[in-house]
Amino acid sequence: MTYVIAEPCVDVTDRACVSVCPVDCIHEEAGVDRTLYIDPNECIDCGACEPECPVNAIFVEDALPAQWAAYTEINALWYKDKAAARAKVDAVKPA
Repeated sequence: MTYVIAEPCVDVTDRACVSVCPVDCIHEEAGVDRTLYIDPNECIDCGACEPECPVNAIFVEDALPAQWAAYTEINALWYKDKAAARAKVDAVKPA
């Protein structure tokens, strides 16, 4: 199980979650990405990030609201193919 950053983060990218992550698994390319991403292979499921998010965009994977299910794949994809992840964000939430 891992945590997922969902749609409420898009175009907000508040970095409060980044500063509390003990394993530095939350990333973005500033000025390029519209959201932050959690690396599912690095996340230790500690939950430190969830209460820090001011827009309630972080969820345990199995508690992710159905309307944001695509963000599980998007978060993982960013660590393999950033352009593809960005395209999927744009598709699910056009700018």
